[in-house]
Amino acid sequence: MNDDSTVQLRPIGLVTGGRTEVIDDDWGQVAAVIRLDPAQYGAEALLGLDAFTHLEVVFHFHKVAEEKIETTARRPRGNPEWPEVGIFAQRGKNRPNRLGVSRCRLVAVDGLDVHVLGLDAVDGTPVLDLKPWMAEFGPLGDTGQPQWATELMRAYY
Repeated sequence: MNDDSTVQLRPIGLVTGGRTEVIDDDWGQVAAVIRLDPAQYGAEALLGLDAFTHLEVVFHFHKVAEEKIETTARRPRGNPEWPEVGIFAQRGKNRPNRLGVSRCRLVAVDGLDVHVLGLDAVDGTPVLDLKPWMAEFGPLGDTGQPQWATELMRAYY
């Protein structure tokens, strides 16, 4: 790739409330608000969103220092019982572009505030995009994953 492939993104808003510290598990009951930037959007940008029960949120892991970014294989959460897997075979926060994607429950829309439950992003996290979750965007057919991933996610939500 050449230098012309740089992508610049402008956050659409910020996560407010919820957790202030990055903790790996128990996100299911964490309540937060995604507050859209009023300089960019009016309430009409969220019109109709409240008809959905869940959202997909794209955000930036802003608390991960650049020197902590992983580009190779590692054991998820440093667990010696789990295999080494490449950074693209896991969902850890120390990703090359520090992008997070999360599905969460939509609780309410109030003006430019989107109230959510179970978003695994902390207070102050830049939000890059919101999308309503539609069942048809889920995978077709059966899905599969290794046992270590099931163990890792057991207490995540």
